[in-house]
Amino acid sequence: MDIAAILKWIEATGLATSIRNSLYVFPMLESVHVIAFALVLGTIAVIDLRLLGIASTERPFKRVASDILKWTWIAFTLTAITGGLMFTTNASVYYHNFYFRSKMVLLLLAGLNMLAFELTAGRTVHQWDLARTAPTSGRVVAVLSLVIWIGTIFAGRFIGFTTSRATVKDEAPVDVKFDDLFQSAPAGGGKIPAAPSPNK
Repeated sequence: MDIAAILKWIEATGLATSIRNSLYVFPMLESVHVIAFALVLGTIAVIDLRLLGIASTERPFKRVASDILKWTWIAFTLTAITGGLMFTTNASVYYHNFYFRSKMVLLLLAGLNMLAFELTAGRTVHQWDLARTAPTSGRVVAVLSLVIWIGTIFAGRFIGFTTSRATVKDEAPVDVKFDDLFQSAPAGGGKIPAAPSPNK
């Protein structure tokens, strides 16, 4: 089975059809998706700013991460579920959309960036936990993280604008004379009498 057939099968499932035919389900999914994504970005931004020494510098990094990351994962799970459900409604269009693919690549890069942190600054966190800023590797990861997640915002918004446009066929212009709009035939089908000349 090729990818096109798989995408069509996804679109034809009962769940996708129900969401697509509902007046309220898709908007609700989209709303939850946006709110959850905002929470993901907000919580990750707090972590990144702590690594850069801009926010919450009076608190140990491990304490900040412990308090915030649990909400990040909850919000990310909601984002993934709602995003997946919306994808099923128009899988063929989303799959071939440049901005959708860009968003997926950015999410993959965000995961790799997180892994890079765990393999570098994360291994020595006990040494700089109380410091104002993270080591150079940690700060680089933080900057990349902010750039990547902001990029996902733009990609996500462009998905909405590039997958919901309908192509409207232009109709041929109708040749209508301006005078015809105000002219009507009198009772009896006769011609409209001309107005008398003011000079007579």
